[in-house]
Formats: sequence, structure tokens, C-alpha cells
Amino acid sequence: MKRTIKLSLISVALISQLHAEQSIKLEPISITSTAIATDELKSTDAVEVYTQEDIEKAHVQNVYEFLNQQTSITTMPAFGNPFTQKLDMHGYGIGDGYQNIAVTINGRKMNNIDMVAPLLSGISPSSISRIEIIKSSGVVTGGDGASAGTINITTKQNNDKEVSFYGGTYGVADGSFYFGHSDEKLSLSASGETQKSDGIRTTDTDGNKDKDKLSTGTFNLAYTPTQELELRFGAGFARADVIYGGSMSKEQYDSNPTALAGYASHQLYDTNTLNGGMSYFINNTLSLHVDANHEMKKSDYIPSYSGPSHYEYNSAKVHLDYATEQLSLTLGYDGFFGERKQSGNTFKKKNNAGFIMSEFYLDNSTFKLGYRFERVDYSFADQGLKSSKDLHGAELGYNYTFDKTHSVFANYAHSYQAPDIDRFFGFDSGTWATYYSGSVNPMEANSYTAGYNNIQNDNKFKLSFYYIDLKDEIYFYADYSGPRTSYNANIDKSHKYGLDLYDKYLISDMWNIAMNYNYVQAIMDNENDYSGNKLPGVSNHNIKATLSYLPSQYSTIALTQTYRSEAYAADDFANNFSQKQNAYMSTDISASYAKEKWEVFAKINNLFNQKNGLWTQDDAIYPVNFTTTAIAGLKLKF
Repeated sequence: MKRTIKLSLISVALISQLHAEQSIKLEPISITSTAIATDELKSTDAVEVYTQEDIEKAHVQNVYEFLNQQTSITTMPAFGNPFTQKLDMHGYGIGDGYQNIAVTINGRKMNNIDMVAPLLSGISPSSISRIEIIKSSGVVTGGDGASAGTINITTKQNNDKEVSFYGGTYGVADGSFYFGHSDEKLSLSASGETQKSDGIRTTDTDGNKDKDKLSTGTFNLAYTPTQELELRFGAGFARADVIYGGSMSKEQYDSNPTALAGYASHQLYDTNTLNGGMSYFINNTLSLHVDANHEMKKSDYIPSYSGPSHYEYNSAKVHLDYATEQLSLTLGYDGFFGERKQSGNTFKKKNNAGFIMSEFYLDNSTFKLGYRFERVDYSFADQGLKSSKDLHGAELGYNYTFDKTHSVFANYAHSYQAPDIDRFFGFDSGTWATYYSGSVNPMEANSYTAGYNNIQNDNKFKLSFYYIDLKDEIYFYADYSGPRTSYNANIDKSHKYGLDLYDKYLISDMWNIAMNYNYVQAIMDNENDYSGNKLPGVSNHNIKATLSYLPSQYSTIALTQTYRSEAYAADDFANNFSQKQNAYMSTDISASYAKEKWEVFAKINNLFNQKNGLWTQDDAIYPVNFTTTAIAGLKLKF
């Protein structure tokens, strides 16, 4: 491993001596998912923006893979499930970090009302136009759960028409399509994907593997009957069938992570969505926007001990926008109503919020000020319990743009996370039953960020520092050593700090390098026996680096290195387990050859066969990206 690292560093050092006039230019990219659109150079927030081209060049099998290999986001399969992976950003931990990130697709919030991670695998990479990551901010429009920030995914609305196929090791097969049409009056798009894997890990004594299948489909329409009015409609579905292995001991993991160990889960997951909306442009400065979403979900385990879980989500957002050369103002309402029915019990969580966001422009300065009030209502029918929480969010930011390439910014955000419906219950390991364990307080966070942007034709450089002061950070304490020992609780006081560095450098016409480095410390200041301990599941150092070689205008070869330093196991709040989360290491290489109407590509993940896994406690390891895999495929454009 040391030899590999040394060779990579030597290569980068040699390449950095090459300089030539660039045929590709880096420019500021507009940020469209925030309440008020701006470009990344003038943004008052620390942002990452990835375009359709970035996603296509990565040749990833799903959104999680792109986030893990290319962005500052950390992803890990949720206890072995590849379709609902956990996310972490800014040190909230791989265990619960995903509940501190608000995730949207075309403005529809994807976060669940319980402890299930959002189904990002239901979004085909071929349908994505861009991914925008807003760090330690976004609470005014993102609301509940936007403490670490927001991930905003936008799908394509263009005239692309393409199909893609690939196959790979372990029976991997995938087919996807995207067909779009766009003119002055009408925009139509349809996309779909189906994929399957025969699996790698053994799940039973008959030698069956952790296989999976997934099918997705989307349809979107936008019609502009007049210059003042736009009407929108969309529909989508996802069908997942996955068998995934349980945890294993360290001895089993070290010996053979593909071998039979522990138990396996078989889950069926279905989701169907409908959305509609309109935009009315009253005059040159004033516009009204209305969007509504409906989603039905079903999650079922085979065999099922409590029956399937049925979800119904309804959401609506209405905002009035005012924009001039010197002032942008947004005033809106945001509502989210979630319900889960399970074993005859009904659980509800309703969010109602009003918000206002403004930006004022004066010469080279941008000022941002926003406020959000949100009321959260809970209902637990089987317990006969109801409760409500009133929450407040705020954002304050400033950006000074020196010229067309340099800017500095600073911002403050007060954010919150209202507990999901599962947080009010504990687990009795003696009877395998849940029990009402009492109230869990909402988490509140005060985030401070300062940064610098330098965007030139051949180099895009971003650096930001952050400090987050938290009250009542929410966590799940899992201890299966005795009955009634697993429960949800609050950390009275905690803090996090770190830095984010991003640099994309066009070394020459043939070479470029992109790097994400994140340093983070997460400390529990005041929480009984845990005071002064580090939050488990947080790696102090995270590095993603991609070196790209373009030997011709048609071909690209890319080498990607992902590294995360060791951490305390996900459940080790006492910081005293005998086993720690091992460092994560993966080297990936891809190659493609593309002309106007077609492209062939191949990719090898985990080139050096590194063993990676998710540690939850001693001898409870879920293998993750633990062997070399490969795919090869073809894309056709029409």
C-alpha cells in the first residue's frame, strides 16, 4: 500500500511540471437550488456543484458511488443494504449523519420520517443534470434536518436522447435510457433504469449470494402556454428487491469477507411519486411558484415479523419571488406531511413552515439574511400520544468578490433537527420488542463558516473553515448486552470544527487533477460518561482525488483515490471498544472512448483489492467494497 501511495505522489509531482494553454476552461457555475439563484463565486455559502458532464465522466453505478468517490460526502451501506446508504458531512457521524442532511430532487424532499435513509439509488445517474451541495447552511429553504447542509439533485430537461448498457463481475447488468424534448412551449423527458447483481457475499448454507434488483422510471413535463405561465407535472417509481448479509466477527472478516456469517435480510421496497406545479411571472420583478408532491412507499421484509410498513408523504411549497439588480427577496410556505402504518399502528409527523430569504447587492458585496419558523406535530396512535415542537432557523451571510476570479465569504446559520418518529422508542433485546422510552429534544446547531474562492480558467480552488456548536445532538445508543439497553437520547452539548478544500487544476490539455480534502473533529462536551469523547463513526481525514489523462479528444483515462482515516466504531460512544473502524481505501480506474453518437467505457473499482467495512461494535462488521469489481459498457446517443 505504501508503495502504491508513493508511486501516485511521484506521478502527480512529475505531472505538475507540465504547463500548456488550456482548451478547457473552468468557470463559475450557477447555483439554482438555493432560494435565490447565484453563482458559486458570489455565494455566501460553502458549495460544491457537479454538472451532468462530471457525473457522466465518473461512470458510476448509482448516486451513492458518485458522492463517495467525487464529493465531500461520506457514504456507507446501511447495515449491508446497498440501496439505502447512510450519509455523513461535517462530522455528524456515519450512524446518524444522514438525518442532518436535507436531500431534495427537483425540490421534493427525500428524507423519511423514521430512521430509514433516503433512497438515492432510485435516481438514475443518466437522468441527473446537476448535484449541488450546500455545506452547514440551507436551513431557511431546507428546513428540518438541514444542520450539516443540503444535497440538491436536479434532473435533466433537454433534448438528449440516449441509451446505455453495461455488464460486470458478479453478474452485474444494467440498462438505462433518457429521452428528452425541449422547445419554447413544451419540455418533455422520460428516463428509466433496470439493474441487477448476482451478489458477492454468501447468505445461507445453500451458497446463495446477496443479490439485488432495482428498476426505476421517471416522466416530467413542463408546458408554457404563455410567456407568463409555466405548468409542470411529473411521475416516478422505484422497485427494489435486495438480499444483503448481516455482520460478521473480525476473525471472519479477516479470513474471508465473502463467506457465510450471521444472518441475511431480504427486503422489498416500492415507491411511487406524483408532482405538479406552476410558475406565474407577474411582471419583470415579481413571480409566484407553487409545487405539490405525493409519494407512496412500501417496505417489507421476508420473512416479516411485524408486517410491511406503508408510507404516505404529501408536501407543498409556495413562494413569491421579487428580484431587481440590487435586491432579491423570497417569501414562502413549506409543508411536509408524513405517515407510517405498521402492524396496525399509525405514526405521523407533520411539518409546517414559513420562511423569508433576502439578498442585497452593493458594488462587490452580497448580503444574505433569512429566517424560517417551523412547527412539527407528532401523533402516535397506538400510544395515544401527541406532541408539538416550535423551531426557528436563520441564515446570515456575506460575500465580497474582488474581481472575476477571487472572492471571500462568511456566514452564520441556526439550524435544527426535529426527532424522527423512531426516536421516541427503545429496543428491548430480551424480548425483541420496541417500547416507548420518552421524549427526545430537537437538536439545535449554530454554524459559523468562512471561506475563499479562486476560480480561474485553469484552476478552481475553494477553501472553507467551519465551527458548529450543538445543543441536544440526537444519537442512538445500541447495546445488546442486556435487556432494555438500546435507546435514543440527546448529547447535552457538543461541537464540531474542520476545513474543506477543493481544487481542480487543468495541468495541460492532456492532464487534470481534482481533489476534495476534508478535516473534521467532532467532540461530545457534556454527556454523562461520554464528556470529552469523540463522536463515533467520524473520520478525521477524508481525501478524494482524481487524476485524468486525455490522450486524444475522444478518450479519457481517470484514476481515483478515496481515503478515510480510522474512526471509533459507529456505536462506540464510550471510545473504549477493542476494535476501531478501519481506514477506508479504494483505488478506482476508468477509461472511455467517445465520439459524437457513441461511447464505450470500462471501470475497475478497488483496483488493489482493499478490505473495507463498516464497524458498528466489536465483532460486528459489515463488509463494504471489499473486493475488486469491474464493469464495461456502451452508450448510444440519437
